[in-house]
Amino acid sequence: MTTKATVKEYMTREVQTVSPTNTVADVAQRIAESDGHNGFPVCDGRKAEGFVTARDILLADDDALIETVMATDLVVAHPEMDVNDAARVILRSGIQKLPVVDDAGNLVGIISNTDVIRSQIERATPEKVGKLMRTLEQIHGITVHQERRTVSLSNLIPTQARVYADELDGRRYELERGLAEPLVVIDNNGTLLLADGHHRVLAADRIGIEEMDAYVIVIDDPVELGMQRTAEKEGLKSISDIDIVDYARHPLVETTRRLQ
Repeated sequence: MTTKATVKEYMTREVQTVSPTNTVADVAQRIAESDGHNGFPVCDGRKAEGFVTARDILLADDDALIETVMATDLVVAHPEMDVNDAARVILRSGIQKLPVVDDAGNLVGIISNTDVIRSQIERATPEKVGKLMRTLEQIHGITVHQERRTVSLSNLIPTQARVYADELDGRRYELERGLAEPLVVIDNNGTLLLADGHHRVLAADRIGIEEMDAYVIVIDDPVELGMQRTAEKEGLKSISDIDIVDYARHPLVETTRRLQ
């Protein structure tokens, strides 16, 4: 991908805010009742005036106004800012969320470290897909094209016989936070071969997810693929045929231990 990704493409536009005249008790209640929020931008109308976190109000009086405890030295992002630059600001400042303000100082969104990670995932996967497409064309002398689809996990034929149990927990964490990469699937005359994402698929199946986002490489003129023959030889007809290896850790972990 040659075009840069900007903050406005990945920021959350519907932002929960509080007012400078809210009390500490008001905001404490909001934090307690929220789903994972530990702080809020403070806005007077649309103007971003500060940011208040649970730490700011921890020892404050319940009746104190937020304007007396909020941080006013705001670190912010601009909607047109390169998302990589936003990532550097988040990393260097040690904060988890950046308010996004326009040229007039109005709050227009918020971008978090999770959003930044998602942007990197979404930019890396197309490069992986492009490489696989070129490989298929070169090896088999065929033409292919790419589609973005939602695929049913029950329709996928795996091309990998086993996954590692200890890696499934990490994939589940990613799925629950919207950080999982799209799958990479090859459509060979209607047969959907799972080329990349076996751990993600098994983790999704464990938590009841039935469909997932995928980059689908469609083979224009169907051909017999080596990976398809291998799957048939190993008896891989659905994701339920994938073995979950729980008696050994991932080889990378073992290699790391040997290097220590």
